[in-house]
Amino acid sequence: MTTESTATPVPGRVRVAILFGGRSSEHAVSCVTAAGVLGAIDRTKYDVVPIGIAKNGQWVLAGDELAGWSLTGESLPEVASGERTVSLAQLGADQQLVVSEPAKVPEQLGAVDVVFPLLHGPWGEDGTIQGLLELSDTRYVGAGVLASAIGMDKHFMKVVFEAAGLTVGPYVAVTDREWTVNPSAVRERVAALGFPVFVKPARAGSSMGISKVDSLDGLDAAIAEAREHDLKLVIEAGIVGREIEIAVLEGRGSDAPRVSLPGEIAMVDGDHHAFYDFAAKYVQGDAVNLSCPADMPEADIARIQAQAAAAFDAVGAEGLSRVDFFYTADGELVINEINTMPGFTPSSMYPQMWAASGLSYPELIDELLQLALNRKTGLR
Repeated sequence: MTTESTATPVPGRVRVAILFGGRSSEHAVSCVTAAGVLGAIDRTKYDVVPIGIAKNGQWVLAGDELAGWSLTGESLPEVASGERTVSLAQLGADQQLVVSEPAKVPEQLGAVDVVFPLLHGPWGEDGTIQGLLELSDTRYVGAGVLASAIGMDKHFMKVVFEAAGLTVGPYVAVTDREWTVNPSAVRERVAALGFPVFVKPARAGSSMGISKVDSLDGLDAAIAEAREHDLKLVIEAGIVGREIEIAVLEGRGSDAPRVSLPGEIAMVDGDHHAFYDFAAKYVQGDAVNLSCPADMPEADIARIQAQAAAAFDAVGAEGLSRVDFFYTADGELVINEINTMPGFTPSSMYPQMWAASGLSYPELIDELLQLALNRKTGLR
């Protein structure tokens, strides 16, 4: 994959700016996601401009280095900052990509039709990039500002789900002030949940900073680890059940959201992972079994699909989302979370579930771009 065609738009092709990297702890995951999309997107239909966001927030043009990126090498992939900065500017009637460099005349790269923000975590998946694109009147793939913000914050996500009538497991939300002023009260609230509990940064993904805690003795260390990623935390009671996921895709026009077959995550017997953590997700592919469709009665499949669509609508999502549930032995469905920009490498659960449901990875990319192109910006 190269960037040779980025300087001049190709006539007859839709111009797509793919944003990846970013300032969050999920920077490397975003880089690998972008590599997957760039390798599968239809180049006869789309003129692609890969734009990396370095950890310092600088936007830069990316090139051939993406092809070899993975999460299994000696070092994690990272967007490097440099002297040349890319920006999105209103020039005439179009949104134009402009490259700026010290002591040089800015270089125009041409108009952009749509942005595909393959960003995970804060400063990208949480409504910040979406707000920037809304302000610049630029079409983009995925959820808008509010849905992105709700989907990023595990506390307010649960509040919205409960209001929509979905079953949410017991949890405690902990703010920075609460932990700083009265940690004993926090410990009491957590103990009331019973053990084990899962301590999570409220606004992080890819299992970053998550710990399973089996007793009060390990709580403070887990909280300290989670606070490295976010000063606001969500601590959840452990739920015994199968982990079932549904991929949701926005409907065309006024159609209802589309839902995939259910997928299941199961830890391999004897594996040392206590839960589905970062290494199990992205590094050690043999740590988990991913199956789709999950072995469930037809009535329960219909029920979990309906609840996934309800969760998608509850937060006002657009484009795509992955909705995760616990499925207990007595058939209860407990919603865990919605991810408005789920892992999107070819091997990620979201594309795998759609592939099992009849929509291939390249077709899925095309559908998401077409949904974005046919959706107006602004209030909707």
